[in-house]
Amino acid sequence: MTSKSWTRVIPAGALVLCAAMAAAQTPPAVPAHPRDLTYPPLTFTPPDPAAHRHVLGNGVVAFMVEDHELPLVTVGVQIYGGAYLDPKGKEGLASLAGSQMRAGGTETHTAEAFDEEADFLAASISSGFGDTRGSASANFLAKDTDKALALLFEMLRQPRFQQDRLDLAKRQALQAMERRNDSTASIENREWGHLVRGKAHFSTAAATRASIESLTREDLLSFHREVVHPGNFVITVAGDFDTAAMKAKLESAMAGWKAGPRAAAVPKPEFTPAPGLYLVDKPDVNQGRVTLGHLGIQRGHPDEIAIDLMNDILGGSGFTSRIVNRIRSDEGLAYSAGSSFAPGIYYDGVFLVRFQSKSESVARAVQIALDEIARIRTQPVSDEELESVRNSAIETFPRRYQSAGAKVQAFADDEMTGRDPAFWQAYRDRVRAVTVADIQRVAREHLAPDRLVILAVGDTGAMLKGDADRPEFSLETIAGGRVTRIPLPDPMTMVYPDAK
Repeated sequence: MTSKSWTRVIPAGALVLCAAMAAAQTPPAVPAHPRDLTYPPLTFTPPDPAAHRHVLGNGVVAFMVEDHELPLVTVGVQIYGGAYLDPKGKEGLASLAGSQMRAGGTETHTAEAFDEEADFLAASISSGFGDTRGSASANFLAKDTDKALALLFEMLRQPRFQQDRLDLAKRQALQAMERRNDSTASIENREWGHLVRGKAHFSTAAATRASIESLTREDLLSFHREVVHPGNFVITVAGDFDTAAMKAKLESAMAGWKAGPRAAAVPKPEFTPAPGLYLVDKPDVNQGRVTLGHLGIQRGHPDEIAIDLMNDILGGSGFTSRIVNRIRSDEGLAYSAGSSFAPGIYYDGVFLVRFQSKSESVARAVQIALDEIARIRTQPVSDEELESVRNSAIETFPRRYQSAGAKVQAFADDEMTGRDPAFWQAYRDRVRAVTVADIQRVAREHLAPDRLVILAVGDTGAMLKGDADRPEFSLETIAGGRVTRIPLPDPMTMVYPDAK
């Protein structure tokens, strides 16, 4: 039978159905330009923290979000306290105590036995302390919940701080200390902290050979008794569990554990940065690392959202931002460049611009950054620029809550730092309300060229010499003669050569 005869025997209704199906599968026409793409409206309601907030019998707040897609559970314990509690001369205590809670075993298990127990369960258990907060966590299979929780809270309640593990950690800390002046990135971060926070603030207090060698097992136990207790906890649980049952398990895990007083408040720096150009000589590199900026705002400032959008346009939104386009894309002076204007939680944050460029082009890149700061202060941004950063902020907002783990972490962060959950409920409406005039106003009010601190780390001779083909760009001219050289300190004592 020929193909034509086959066609004659197919019912007419079937032919119509096939044609309709083919038409339905025809892809839509491709727009001529990406700007012609259309999308359905994004609808998203942020979850209510109160629906997942539970107060346990001992007063500990726990945020729990069930997710039964995978048989996994993650339990986190956020702890008030951190390096700001280190006694003078004992710098490094919080950091060492945090790492050794996990590495140093427990009263019941030696360090080696604890490792074996965790490995047998295929559970990931960790602990640590940063500048203002500590944390401990366990990730495990749901079927092993009871055993994994027992290990996690045994670690928290009864750390052994095993001496041989502590000795090893101290040796490793000293070895890392010897390399403090090797990396321009670490030098830049350290000296920038000194320039904007001073050397007396906890955030810039560095451990030394003397402080690390002075730390004893009893120091770690004392820090643990003072800080690691239910009065300083906020707990998060995400994954495959039943909320009522998990509450009971957490109550049992902390039964009889007395809650001490909440850790002291995080201290504010008492320091005013001095504007000017600061140079750190590292002659063995061919690129200069530059940070320039000044103090910013504290969280809760009425201009917080407008400042964030302004910074996105200036240098915070990657390849679409002005500083990145000028320094990286247009001039080819740096592989990465950008700006940040993050509000501080406990005290004023910092506005900064940061990039790395060839030594001879550092001055030129600095001038471009200054020009862009001046331009956004004096000229209105375009409607397109504002619309782009507004849309980005609104459309990426749901990522804050993209998983059960992300939700409980977001809730716990706000709980610990006192953020009103209503901030996020109104966030997108406040973003939409920001205007071009608002952007220029906050740029003019919160970007202060006369207060800029400029730090450059690299071959100072080459950076000051500049590009012979572009002599109009000069670091000394930019600085108006206010140039301060910062010597490298002894990495083990943190004593600077010119210190009296």
